[in-house]
Amino acid sequence: MATNTRDTLRQDMPEPLRRDVRLLGAMLGDGLVEYGGQGLLDDVERLRHAVIGARRGEIGGEEVAALVDGWSLERAGQVARAFTVYFHLTNLAEEHHRIRTLRERDTGEETVRSSVAAAVTRVRETSGEARLAEAVEGLEFRPVFTAHPTEARRRAVVTAIQRISDLLARLNSGPGASEGAELERRLREEIDLLWRTALRRHTQMDPLDEVRTAMAAFDETIFRVVPEIYRSLDAALDPAEGPGTGARPPLARPYVRLGSWIGGDRDGNPYVTAQVTRDAMMIQAEHVLRALEAACARIGRELTAHESTTPASPALRESLAAARTAHPARIREILKRSPGEPHRQFLLYAAARIAATRERDADLAYDSPEDLLADLRSVQDSLAEAGAARQAYGRLQQLIWQVETFGFHLAELEIRQHSEVHEKALAEVRAARDAAGTDPAHRPPLGEMTEEVLETLRVVAWIQRRFGVRACSRYIVSFTRSADDVAAVHELAASLGDHAPVLDVIPLFETGEDLERAPEVLEGMLAIPAVRRRLEETGRRLEVMLGYSDSAKQLGPASATLRLYDTQEALTAWAARHGIELTLFHGRGGSLGRGGGPANRAILAQAPGSVAGRFKVTEQGEVIFARYGHPQIARRHVEQVTNAVLLASTDEVQERAREAAARFRPLADKIGDAARAAFRSLIETEGFAAWFARVSPLEEIAELRIGSRPARRKAARGLEDLRAIPWVFAWTQTRVNLPGWYGLGSGLAAVSGTALAGATGGASPQDVIPGEDLDELREAYEAWPLFAALLDNAEMSLAKSDRAIAERYLALGERPELTETVLAEYDRTRALVLAVTGHRRLLENRKVLSRAVELRNPYVDALSHLQLRALAALRAGTAGEDERAQLEELLLLSVNGVAAGLQNTG
Repeated sequence: MATNTRDTLRQDMPEPLRRDVRLLGAMLGDGLVEYGGQGLLDDVERLRHAVIGARRGEIGGEEVAALVDGWSLERAGQVARAFTVYFHLTNLAEEHHRIRTLRERDTGEETVRSSVAAAVTRVRETSGEARLAEAVEGLEFRPVFTAHPTEARRRAVVTAIQRISDLLARLNSGPGASEGAELERRLREEIDLLWRTALRRHTQMDPLDEVRTAMAAFDETIFRVVPEIYRSLDAALDPAEGPGTGARPPLARPYVRLGSWIGGDRDGNPYVTAQVTRDAMMIQAEHVLRALEAACARIGRELTAHESTTPASPALRESLAAARTAHPARIREILKRSPGEPHRQFLLYAAARIAATRERDADLAYDSPEDLLADLRSVQDSLAEAGAARQAYGRLQQLIWQVETFGFHLAELEIRQHSEVHEKALAEVRAARDAAGTDPAHRPPLGEMTEEVLETLRVVAWIQRRFGVRACSRYIVSFTRSADDVAAVHELAASLGDHAPVLDVIPLFETGEDLERAPEVLEGMLAIPAVRRRLEETGRRLEVMLGYSDSAKQLGPASATLRLYDTQEALTAWAARHGIELTLFHGRGGSLGRGGGPANRAILAQAPGSVAGRFKVTEQGEVIFARYGHPQIARRHVEQVTNAVLLASTDEVQERAREAAARFRPLADKIGDAARAAFRSLIETEGFAAWFARVSPLEEIAELRIGSRPARRKAARGLEDLRAIPWVFAWTQTRVNLPGWYGLGSGLAAVSGTALAGATGGASPQDVIPGEDLDELREAYEAWPLFAALLDNAEMSLAKSDRAIAERYLALGERPELTETVLAEYDRTRALVLAVTGHRRLLENRKVLSRAVELRNPYVDALSHLQLRALAALRAGTAGEDERAQLEELLLLSVNGVAAGLQNTG
């Protein structure tokens, strides 16, 4: 079956993708020979054939392990590097094919499924024009780049891959013979350089490194893509008759609001200080002001409409006259370059003012983005009055959209801190205030931690004075347990007197217990004067954050999904009772074990009424570059999210989901209870934490230096203090992927009454003895988006697992009863998920993803065997100092490679 599946999928691989993979793979092979001789390539090929043979059942895993064990550690490292570089090149080829596919679909002959236009058409047809206008008016998408990246690749590796990508794109564009030969030569050069580049970081990242890394996505993609998406929405909203988008005032309003935790999230990260937060905002401002300046200058240079054909309005002439009085030398220079072109003159002047804003030249700088918008709209109005509608509402409108979206701050910088920190700081502030009495001069000095909390609040106030309240007002309290945790932040801010910032304090509910208490906490928040005052100022808007990672680590994936759904329902009902416009902030990770998965499916699976046209979500680590690293992919992602948000807010979709939830919820509760019991039973087993650390590269992962934040919140070694990212990352490396599926099989078995017919070593649907409720589970899968998403995500996680490889990792723990428990649950979950979905094999209904996973798996196996060699030797503890260093290097290189192969870290 495995052989037939893999061969079939290989044959089904589209020819352009096959061509690119072969080309890049052959060039890498040539580079390996040039570097290490034919012997190196032969060893790589021997391992490649061995792991494919093992997948086909032609040889056993012991033979593959013996091959790997026979090499020197130096050779093993070279082979691991070869497979890792191959995955980087394969990922690049697949991205190119995805872009090709998107272009082919966008023919203009039909509305692309999941596009903005498709959603607008659907809402218009099912709900009418008035409801469509209302939905668009309230539309919001807030992607928040987080402060804990899980991007395992060095920036040098990322940029090398980008150079190869650019060359491959040019080669695929059909160059002439001589140009093609030169492109191939340069491709070989860049692949050779990638091979010779250190694939992992050898120095620790600091928070500002993380800020600069994220800025690449803004510079190269997001700034350009956002107005294009607005343009798509504007075109979709076109009335049946009219001049069309770009020739009339826009119907679409900006609805994307970029957020960031990078440089603001200090929960458990001692390296994020008040100064770092200030510096992070200044880096953001530098990037957005440079982008706005370049865009304004470019449009200005190209807007050569002469006053004889396009006269300036009286208002614009007055503005030019005022500018000439204030800055005569600068205006003279502009006039000299642009005689008789008043609109061009004023835009070039505006570009100079943006530059002055960046350089902090107070005499020329804009005070706020609103002032810049006023100038741009003055030019727009003048062009429209002169009859130049296409100039008014074309590129100039896109610049206006960019200013409206990004302001002078680029992303809304959000602060996050643990509730315990505020509790301790407030106690110290109160004690100092009481000791001082009526004489502030006698206030005793505060501790370092408390001073840092207060200084952070002062920096927030400074950012607001510099860039406006919108730039930094959200303050997230992690592990919120009661309304007192929210009140504490407001009281700390109030202690600063006139230097206090404006705050929107957002409770973050992460544990199962906290999620259950969420409505009670919000009720208590309404009694806080500062909260009531802020509700009045914002039109009764309130934001609440839900944590997916820690709830899944505590309850297991199935139970956490249901608990989060319950919380969404309860909070939506609470907000309706109090007349509050609630935005739920979804703290999802990139991996399935942390709430990840396709964003559009996740949105449609939310509790009815909880979306209401607004979606806010964290974008983490490798997800940032996977979704926003290329313009066309970024555009497709944002369009899919927009589509889902619009559809999820319609009465039709909500009513269908509400009916399905009411019908199948009793079934889901039984699944959740049994799944949680199975998950808790495993992780509460005595010695589980030590066993987990032994069977996985958990402790070694920190040496990858993939982020500035420590792997644990505290120095303790228990699971409670372990962050969700290393928890998921380590399980991914073992090929178990336990956080994405464990417990679901027990839950499904408990509900359906099904059993396995004594199957071992990987059960299949044929091994399922059907129970009485299996048909009802199948109906729930078809009718309820939440249940479908739960099973589909588990199926994807299982597909990226490998039972045989996982068994070898688990054996390192020398706890056969735990190994047996995990593998039995794997068999149960796999068989029952397939039985409920009706699939003959994992991902049968997702052809592209199935092909990618199935064809990659043997090569990931190769890296897993190399990692197992290193991990087993390190756990044995018999290696000398030099050998241990080599083993650790091999382990970390293989970790990097497996992450690239599975396209997943944490």
